[in-house]
Amino acid sequence: MKVKAAARYFSNRTVFYTVLALAFLLPFVFILTAVDTLEGVNDCSSSDCLGRRLGPRFLGRSGDDSAKLIKELYKILQQINSEEIPVGEKFPESFSEFLSDMKDKEYDAKTFAIRLKAMIENMDKEVKRSRLAEQLHKHFIATAIPKGIHCLTLRLTDEYSCNSQARKQLPAPELLSLLFDNSCHHFVLATDNILAASVVVTSVVRSSLNPGRVVFHVITDKKTYPGMHSWFALNPLSPAIIEVKGVHQFHWLRRESIPVLKAVTNYSGVRNHYHGNHIMGTNIFPYLNKVVFLDDDVVVQRDLSPLWLIDLSGKVNGAVETCKGEDTWVMAKSFRTYFNFSHPLIADKLDPDECAWAYGMNIFDLNAWRKTNIRETYLFWVQENLKSSVTLWKLGTLPPALIAFRGYVHPIDPSWHMLGLGYQEKTDIDSVRKAAVIHYNGQCKPWLEIGYKHLQPFWTRHVNYTNDFIRNCHILEPQ
Repeated sequence: MKVKAAARYFSNRTVFYTVLALAFLLPFVFILTAVDTLEGVNDCSSSDCLGRRLGPRFLGRSGDDSAKLIKELYKILQQINSEEIPVGEKFPESFSEFLSDMKDKEYDAKTFAIRLKAMIENMDKEVKRSRLAEQLHKHFIATAIPKGIHCLTLRLTDEYSCNSQARKQLPAPELLSLLFDNSCHHFVLATDNILAASVVVTSVVRSSLNPGRVVFHVITDKKTYPGMHSWFALNPLSPAIIEVKGVHQFHWLRRESIPVLKAVTNYSGVRNHYHGNHIMGTNIFPYLNKVVFLDDDVVVQRDLSPLWLIDLSGKVNGAVETCKGEDTWVMAKSFRTYFNFSHPLIADKLDPDECAWAYGMNIFDLNAWRKTNIRETYLFWVQENLKSSVTLWKLGTLPPALIAFRGYVHPIDPSWHMLGLGYQEKTDIDSVRKAAVIHYNGQCKPWLEIGYKHLQPFWTRHVNYTNDFIRNCHILEPQ
């Protein structure tokens, strides 16, 4: 098997090298004979002689010989450990080639060990290159817009221009007052992905015990607005209320109004690090008391109305902490995970062991928020990161939010929000079924080809694959 292929199968480095070591077990028999030669025991080095001399040892007839041989093997490997590999020399690339090479040239123990070391080091480099290529491949797929989703946006935008039904007011005039009614459950979703938005909204409505009290505020960018509006105008989810707004309709949120947003828009190198907005809450919804924010890569599986009953104890943000949990990969995030503590500003202001929290399903107390300077703190730290050429952190919009909301976060039960379905392939399925909200954070989104097949059904069950626009854009249910 080629090394690149092996790297895919053995993503765990320890497992891969264990298998590699087993593959080289047979050649070690030749080393054992060569060790005796090196030590001057005798001059026998042919494979025929090897069989006569070592056969009894491996059949257990020689007492402590096996322990002695292991020590001798370790000694010869230690001798060549610090030696440089000859530059420009060609080394075997496969196990069969290695055996053939060894048979033809009858190496002494030292030469054999050096060539073995060279072969393993070359394989190590190949594995690293393969992993890097795989990560780049995933990155390009994850950041690109799938053809079907792009087609959906274009077709719905065209529908907006020629179909009055696609342009109808959302919600209907007689329902507008519900947008400001605090007896309703208000959800906020910011996205430019129409298909993902439809799944989030549909899953919330289907899971709600009282969908008539569900009010969705969907916020998108200017170019996606016509298509997003068309989708929800033509596919209502009554009795839930759905409002679609573009950021261009909020004067304070335009890039001219916030220098940071202007910088993020103008510099593509910086723009890649910023997606979403953690500071829009109080400005966009001045009359609301509480809202639940949902990311566009979540699926809701349980009624979320109890979130409004949680006493946040004067805090602003109800969120699941991510520094403790059974999954030590997904739930082991502290400030050290997100920030560059070699930078003096970060080292001086933050604690590397402070617990992080999850973004993507949060209950916000807007009344408490209005009494803080969270927005100003957030913008200040984004500006500082831009000034430092993005050296304070590299992982998107959560780090400045972690700083801005310090002291304003109230931990909620982890069962409300399960993370990692976009990068933890070994996610526990039973835990997925029990979670109120599952989050496909990570590169392997459920609408992408690289999405994990066993986790996709939790998302695809909320896609209407019989819809004409979806069918005409060849968006097919994964098999």
